[in-house]
Amino acid sequence: MTAEQADAILRELREIKQLLERHVGAGAEARSPAVRLAIGAGAPSLGRDDAPVTVVEFTDLECPFCRQFHTTTFEQIKKQFVDTGRVRFVSRDFPLDFHQHAMAAAHAVRCAGEQNRYWEMRHRVMTQPMPDDGALGDIAGAIGLKVDQFRECHRTGKYRAAIAQDIAESLEIGISGTPTFVIGRTTPTGVEGERVVGALPYEVFEQKLNALLGTPAR
Repeated sequence: MTAEQADAILRELREIKQLLERHVGAGAEARSPAVRLAIGAGAPSLGRDDAPVTVVEFTDLECPFCRQFHTTTFEQIKKQFVDTGRVRFVSRDFPLDFHQHAMAAAHAVRCAGEQNRYWEMRHRVMTQPMPDDGALGDIAGAIGLKVDQFRECHRTGKYRAAIAQDIAESLEIGISGTPTFVIGRTTPTGVEGERVVGALPYEVFEQKLNALLGTPAR
């Protein structure tokens, strides 16, 4: 790790701590791991809607820890649990206010979703230096989107209210940093389970998911 990378992580941790102090109260509810979360129709998701277990990730596309999870753990979860029909993976937005491009990136990914490229756009944004608005249009073209349609969607801020709703709902259940996950049993309206905070190793998620699925540990 370079000194520059170390300094960036330390700054990130300090800023997350400040956000925690602003948003997380001292009440028991904020500390409780038990969470019930509704998932509306049309929420970006992978896997079967009727999968017995659901994972919801609250993410900031500019967050280095979210990128770490995406590049080291997400694909393993997808391969072992989502693609096999046992887990539904849902993405929710939580762009932190100290990340300059996070809101624009979240909005661009939703605009890509209009053309059925949500997950592809999300992957591109998460695996390269954070793009500005012009570069987002370039990515849109590279993945085969109708660029004029994408740019119009992005220009009008069509999904900003929906992103704000994600943020509001996350704060209601005590989420204050990224990545944070809600992992639990699928319910008719969403998921009921626990909060899991941080870009944890795959083995942690594997253990929790297998326990919920009743799969014996290897």
